[in-house]
Amino acid sequence: MAPVSHLKHALVRAASAAGLLAAMLAGPVHAQEDMIRVAMDHARIIKLDRPISKVIVGSSAGADVAVADTNTIVLTGKSYGTTNLVILDPDGQPIVDEVVLVSVDEANTLRIYRQTDRTVFSCSPYCEEHAKTVTAAP
Repeated sequence: MAPVSHLKHALVRAASAAGLLAAMLAGPVHAQEDMIRVAMDHARIIKLDRPISKVIVGSSAGADVAVADTNTIVLTGKSYGTTNLVILDPDGQPIVDEVVLVSVDEANTLRIYRQTDRTVFSCSPYCEEHAKTVTAAP
């Protein structure tokens, strides 16, 4: 019984922390409104009103871009964090010059913290380990 009880308490604490984080993020966040958001390992289609000539991603480790046609790109989140995206038209004028935020899909994840160790599970519909346990540096 002790392991199940311990797991229940861990899940309740995780849910409480997630609720607190959601409440904090529900308020106005003006600094992040100008960001393009994409979840890690997910693609986002961006349609533009002018033809594309060049596409530049600040860090290819953070995000990847594929040009689908002259007015459409597909942005894929590759690793957590921020980078930037610049898209130029044939005259060299910027169409897009924005920060890209690559984040985890919060709706389908569970994080378990054990002191400095963190384990992340993707749950849709069954929970499987998403990222290996990460130990913080002492």
